Amino acid sequence: MSLRPKVELYCDGACLGNPGPGGWGYLLRVRTATGVKEKEASGAEPETTNNRMELLAAIRGLEALTQSCLVDLRSDSQYVVKGIQAWLKDWKRRGWKKADGKPVLNADLWQALDAQLARHQVEARWVRGHAGHTENERVDRLANEAAHSI
Repeated sequence: MSLRPKVELYCDGACLGNPGPGGWGYLLRVRTATGVKEKEASGAEPETTNNRMELLAAIRGLEALTQSCLVDLRSDSQYVVKGIQAWLKDWKRRGWKKADGKPVLNADLWQALDAQLARHQVEARWVRGHAGHTENERVDRLANEAAHSI
């Protein structure tokens, strides 16, 4: 049995144009014996891409954790989820190159995410976006509000 806290992390990114102004948002949820604690945050960048915002949402959510945790990460981004589940290990082994030998796009953020993944035990799961998933809709709203704030 692990003594690490169990945390749910919902994260999403948005971009107005691709590239264009972008935003990210996350929701952290910890269930304790005394109830549920939540923390949410968002941010924006003036010129970015949707994939960068999706990655930044996951990174910022994991960075917000002050200790090593068991994290159930949920994202509507196949890019983030498949990257964590399958691609990351091979990219690292190949020196941040894809199977075709070309550099991994957004390698700076993948490396930052990899550093956070090393701190925690993360299970990444995909959720369908814009399908009524309460927490996903909440972080989507955070990301879009941040993107529109620029």
